[in-house]
Amino acid sequence: MKQHANQPFLPRCHRRHWLRLGAGALACSLAHPFGMSSAQDADESSGLPKVKITAVKTYRLRHQLKRPFGASVSVPLSKTRELLMVKLETDAGLVGWGETAFIAGARATIDDQLAPRLIGQNPLAYRRLWRELWGANFGNALAVGAIETALNDLRGKVLNVPLSELFGGRLRSRVPVYVSAMEYTEGVEIEEHYPASAAKMKALGHTAMKMRLGRYSVSREAKVAAAVRELVGPDIRLMVDGNGAYTSDSALRMAHVLNDLEVTFFEEPLPQSPMYVGYEDLRKKMPLPLAGGEVLESRAAAKQLIDRQAVDIIQPDLSLCGGLGEVLFISEMASLAGIRCIPHCWGGDVLIAATVHLLSLIHEPHFGLPTDTPWLELDQSENPWRDGLAREKLELKNGFISVPTKPGLGIEVDEEVIKRYTV
Repeated sequence: MKQHANQPFLPRCHRRHWLRLGAGALACSLAHPFGMSSAQDADESSGLPKVKITAVKTYRLRHQLKRPFGASVSVPLSKTRELLMVKLETDAGLVGWGETAFIAGARATIDDQLAPRLIGQNPLAYRRLWRELWGANFGNALAVGAIETALNDLRGKVLNVPLSELFGGRLRSRVPVYVSAMEYTEGVEIEEHYPASAAKMKALGHTAMKMRLGRYSVSREAKVAAAVRELVGPDIRLMVDGNGAYTSDSALRMAHVLNDLEVTFFEEPLPQSPMYVGYEDLRKKMPLPLAGGEVLESRAAAKQLIDRQAVDIIQPDLSLCGGLGEVLFISEMASLAGIRCIPHCWGGDVLIAATVHLLSLIHEPHFGLPTDTPWLELDQSENPWRDGLAREKLELKNGFISVPTKPGLGIEVDEEVIKRYTV
């Protein structure tokens, strides 16, 4: 196995030894969750490599858009794009990166509450740290999501394995992609913009794409959706995101239009309240699959949605609901209820890489041939952190993206880009 840059040399046999010891420590923590007298005692008893977190840094990134754009409910359309990045530094010279949205006090939670708890800790003590992160912040899932991603990036680098190997090993080496390519844009009517964007995506080789609807009347947007379907043909998968802009009545009318156009799913047409009110009633009446759940904040919130059978497809976002481990847990609960899990993703290279690893781990929704593999949502709107934050782009070919094989997230963050957009 290739040695990672700046990583202390770990002989192959020693790495296996540490992994076995780590598994033993995990079993111990499950049996005795409060048995360790201190973090230091836990590390010493586990035999883990003695790596310590020395700094937790946050960065608020902002980009002025060339042309305002947004979803159906973006009034006015967004003129800027923002992101919160987290960097964990260690005494071994390794760093881990995480990403989330710059909302809901995530930065203050990390800086004031979580960072002090992480300094001096071993990033390999994942389960203990996960529990402490949730306990310290009254459930700020965005803060936990960013930190958990950075911890996983670090863990992979310390052990010299890709992030997906930390969670039992990938099920696939590549994942299918659908592009979010049609959004409301200032100065361009959707009758012109949507077909042109769809044609561009088809020419680039994409086999699945999503459009945003709901800003205008059902009758107007039904014609636009039909024009897109006619342009791309019957073999391209189409998805639609309502972004909470419909009533139950208008959502049902649009659902019948979309079903006739063979749209794969209708995403979040009703308002995205924490409880997703009205979704189970709409689902019973809809002729095509109903998707939702991108604003879920935890496995507990997801369980309520699953127990109510409110959606056909659940869409947790690892940067918003607490991290990769949380989404994996949600995907297993959904599977038990016969609900598909197709995670939401709308961010920069760090979130994209983490979500690709996540998707390599989620099981097919059945035991048959892999014909229903969950897709990666790949936003195509103006985003400098998707096109330049990682020094090497993930390989995208024929509608699939390859799962990174380098340690951790498998990407190298260009810190000059971080500096350029930090405010």
